[in-house]
Amino acid sequence: MSALICGSLAFDTITTFPGRFADQILPEQIHILNVSFLVPTLRREFGGCAGNIAYTLHQLGGEPLVMAALGSDGADYLARLQDWGVSTEFVRTVADSYTAQAIITTDRDNNQITAFHPGAMQCAHETAVVAKPGLALGIVAPDGRDAMLQHAAQMAALGIPFVFDPGQGLPMFDGAELRRFIEQASWVAVNDYEARLLCERTGSSLEELSRSHLRGIVVTLGAQGCEVWVQGGRTHVPGVEAAAVVDPTGCGDAFRGALLYGLERGWELARCAELGNKVGALKIACAGPQNHRIDRAALGLG
Repeated sequence: MSALICGSLAFDTITTFPGRFADQILPEQIHILNVSFLVPTLRREFGGCAGNIAYTLHQLGGEPLVMAALGSDGADYLARLQDWGVSTEFVRTVADSYTAQAIITTDRDNNQITAFHPGAMQCAHETAVVAKPGLALGIVAPDGRDAMLQHAAQMAALGIPFVFDPGQGLPMFDGAELRRFIEQASWVAVNDYEARLLCERTGSSLEELSRSHLRGIVVTLGAQGCEVWVQGGRTHVPGVEAAAVVDPTGCGDAFRGALLYGLERGWELARCAELGNKVGALKIACAGPQNHRIDRAALGLG
């Protein structure tokens, strides 16, 4: 069985600021903000939500099917996916655009400032979801606005259960659009900030949303683990201590790769979240969103 991963493929330029953003920004001067951060380290990584989720799902032994768009500079990324043995039949190349680019700066407290150029991602909606044998479920992760709207509607029309993962794309949608996503989805995955924004825009609490048709809501809490909401009931799934805290970039995507792995196998949502916390702890100990290695036996996966 395979999992359809709709989202971005991007190149991440990752820099580290050895100080604290808070020490460089004067709140009373925020209206005339003009700051510069010296970043002595810089590296370029393969990233994007779809690529990151697919990487972890593949490492766990799942079968990711990526639906995304690359630009004219995306040949190396396409080859990378193919080297994993992942089908790229739904990866579109847009000749007159760059691949999406994220420029991420992380401070010593693991706060992040990101600039994002969508590039070819803005054409992701030109590829439609179609019925495919063995396709068990999917995820609508951050992508172009039209792509997120259309891919969610297409999966719902085909009866494909999917996770709605709005991520940093959540502010693009109003309350009515978010409610429609939730109506179409089987699960919702957000971090704690996104959860508050989702509730504010939809006018519903997590308890109320979870009492709907949804099979569950997952709210990630960083090092504190996550909350799982099922039919109005909240369960806290404790975090897993990482061997080292190196780079938080892609931790949420690693969690979602594990979430898909468990859901595909019919696990209860709390068990999926437990695996997600373990994988997130592995990811944060590695630089970059697609460099962590997963020992399936050590995770009890055989």
